[in-house]
Amino acid sequence: MIMVTTISDKKLKGLIKESVREVFKTEVARLRALIVPDISAREQKDIEKHYGTPKRKKAKSYSLRV
Repeated sequence: MIMVTTISDKKLKGLIKESVREVFKTEVARLRALIVPDISAREQKDIEKHYGTPKRKKAKSYSLRV
């Protein structure tokens, strides 16, 4: 017995758009992580000495395997 489910073109298009947005969001985050340079602990201490620590807390944090 074969079950066939039909959905409207509009709903299918919406699902595809949502899926593509999720993929792009993930890939853009991955590209941003590649662009950000790594710094040593010594460099970080030097930056904090000259400019202080950030006054506000970070809003989001991502951890990606690249």
